[in-house]
Amino acid sequence: MQRARRSHCITNSGTLIRLLHHWTTRKRGTTIRFPVSTLFFKRFLKRPFQIASIVPSSKALVERVASKMDFSQARVIAEYGPGEGVHSREIARRMSADSHLLLFELDAAFSRALERQFAGDPRVHVIHGDAASLPFELKRRGIACCDYILSGIPFSILKIDKKRALLRKTYDALGPSGSFIIYQVTNELKQHATIFERAESEYFLQNIPPMFITVFHKTPSLQSRERRTGQSRKVSALVGADRSA
Repeated sequence: MQRARRSHCITNSGTLIRLLHHWTTRKRGTTIRFPVSTLFFKRFLKRPFQIASIVPSSKALVERVASKMDFSQARVIAEYGPGEGVHSREIARRMSADSHLLLFELDAAFSRALERQFAGDPRVHVIHGDAASLPFELKRRGIACCDYILSGIPFSILKIDKKRALLRKTYDALGPSGSFIIYQVTNELKQHATIFERAESEYFLQNIPPMFITVFHKTPSLQSRERRTGQSRKVSALVGADRSA
């Protein structure tokens, strides 16, 4: 009797996790490591579109994203879809004792893991729920607004109305000089986030998969403000000249 052949495409999760634990890639002489936990892999298998990636963010990506924030003073930061907390840990490590970090996680297993992980840190608040509840969570904690909002959730899979509604709530929850920071496989959100004054993007290769890191700002750049001021002065001068004539 001929033994049934096993497909090369099929492997058990334990084998794949062991392989991924040692998965590295080399770029310009540096080694980039992608640690994978059993929890992360299991949640990816259960909700691939919600988790979006088979591996957590690389250390290089985590550090790059954190570098977009200024931790020189007390901050209020919210994170959408923190997963097992690779970005959350770095933010908590950098932020001051009187800062706040609100983590919004829909996945129950990730949420429980985050609660255990940050149980001894009063600065970190884990919310098992939708990111759209951010305004409510800020209000009930007596917090006026956020300085930064970070998101790794795959916006590209959200329906257009939900996408725009979340962008609106995100914008409203930010302070006057606040920023919305995203890391995504695609940069399609940029075309929908026109509510923000400006956006700065970079394509970051030191991650699998490579990611677009985009920072949306509520305030215009200094050059943009100067340009607008100059244009306003020109208009005022023209109006004044017309009246004099």
